[in-house]
Amino acid sequence: MAKVLSVSKSAEHTFTKKQVPTIQLVAGEGVDGDAHRGAMVKHIHLVKKDAESPNLRQVHLIHNELLEELQGKGFNVSPGVIGENITTSGLDLLSLPVGTILKFGATARIELTGLRSPCSQLDKHQKGLVAAVLDRDEEGNLVRKSGVMAIVLDGGPVSVDDAIDVQLPPEPYLPLAPV
Repeated sequence: MAKVLSVSKSAEHTFTKKQVPTIQLVAGEGVDGDAHRGAMVKHIHLVKKDAESPNLRQVHLIHNELLEELQGKGFNVSPGVIGENITTSGLDLLSLPVGTILKFGATARIELTGLRSPCSQLDKHQKGLVAAVLDRDEEGNLVRKSGVMAIVLDGGPVSVDDAIDVQLPPEPYLPLAPV
């Protein structure tokens, strides 16, 4: 069963986010109390490129299975450490298509917009972490494993142990790409 393992936020543009029991999603903006909340882009690097572009990175999700894989390779990672707001368990986030809707609790709904591209901050946390979250598929295409990004459709609380309801978009499915 897909569920929320951890939720995190940070009011500052810090690499690591603090784990909390519950986060509040705000429709069209993101996580209340998080530095990346807003209708327009808030990611420091992306703001420098175009501060007027829509924020497709309101919520960052990582599957705990990735954290376990990284821990098995000797990396010091745990929920919230590499910047995600929601750490999931039992859900292959990377295989979901663009437009997938994830529902938490009675009201909170987000829509997946794309992949997180790993940045140099990962290596600042621990050398070699960027390479560890990159892979190649059978055809030699680059696979980014550092999580997925989403926008908030409907606000509401998201708490540890919440079940996650997955609603796929109409076919044909489009694979997630970096946003």
